[in-house]
Amino acid sequence: MNNIYLDYAATTPLDPEVFLKMSPYFTEDFGNPSSIHSWGQMAEAALENARDSVADSLNCDAGEIVFTSGGSESDNLALRGTAFARREMTGANQILISPVEHPAVHETARQLQENFGFQLDMIPVDEFGRVIPAKLERMVDKKTAIVSVIYGNNEIGTINPVNELASICHLAGVPFHTDAVQAAAHLDLNMKNNSIDLMSIGAHKFYGPKGVGALFVGKGARLSPSQTGGKQESGMRAGTQNIPYIVGLSEALRITKRDLSINAGNMSRLRDKLINGVLDGVPDSILTGHPTERLPNHASFVFKHVSGNDLLMILDQRGFACSSGSACKVGEPKPSDVLVNLGLSPEWASGSLRVTLGRQTEEESIIEFLNILPEIVASLRR
Repeated sequence: MNNIYLDYAATTPLDPEVFLKMSPYFTEDFGNPSSIHSWGQMAEAALENARDSVADSLNCDAGEIVFTSGGSESDNLALRGTAFARREMTGANQILISPVEHPAVHETARQLQENFGFQLDMIPVDEFGRVIPAKLERMVDKKTAIVSVIYGNNEIGTINPVNELASICHLAGVPFHTDAVQAAAHLDLNMKNNSIDLMSIGAHKFYGPKGVGALFVGKGARLSPSQTGGKQESGMRAGTQNIPYIVGLSEALRITKRDLSINAGNMSRLRDKLINGVLDGVPDSILTGHPTERLPNHASFVFKHVSGNDLLMILDQRGFACSSGSACKVGEPKPSDVLVNLGLSPEWASGSLRVTLGRQTEEESIIEFLNILPEIVASLRR
């Protein structure tokens, strides 16, 4: 039996080129970038070269890049840091997010509401999980501390019109953050061509190492640090920087940017073949998320009267690694909040499946998957 990995939205394998670039900083150039001796100077040079490389990939200034431990920390720093700073400076006390955010945003906003007295409101989404710009325009005002809307949804693949949403917030004088953890692997992120104030990315979604991320912080944004101690990362994120991982993130992002159009084209073709095959081959199946405005590698479905967890287990036994949505939610028996917020009933939402493709995915694997899926779904319904 061939094992076929179709869960690239959960994580990706480390690119061999990235591993080679990282290797010397584990054993040879191991210095602390805050030290003044030559080992420290070499580490600091690697750190700032990586920062320059990330800035080049995102078309922004190097001083706008803050390195973190991953996408979740970047989301936390953006929301918590901005909310506290804005309330202190202006008295703004409202947080606006969509109801289909990643838990790193949703749970952070919820904690700010419950423990720190912020007002949390949800921006309505349409049936595809896209934020409705006109609704945001009516909700955002001077009492809003921050707006956060996911770029490419991790569960349903929908791409939000973040440039339009950021422009609305910019006109209102309100900071706009987007979780681009999924989007960074597949979309061109050009920070000079939009009004986005803060953007989170995580390396392991685009063939870099786990445990490292970055937060774009535009020049006008103000943050209270959520991790205090030393003055690393311009005082916004204390702690000795993880040089090999940061080098890995910068190289992985560079390669992603270099090969973006080729990989997106290949994956889009296979994704569409997969979507059409599932909808044609499995009765009572629905594509979740937007039919066209979706990540090029992302296909997600719900099947009526099927347990998503049972489906995942049988697929795994048959050699296919898939997911039922966010990797953070796998194993939970209840339907995901994202699917419920799209208006799906439990008999549908409980039967979710996320299939995400990567650079290594071959057409033969998609054909093999489409050959076995209808049989598995039918057996579960029986």
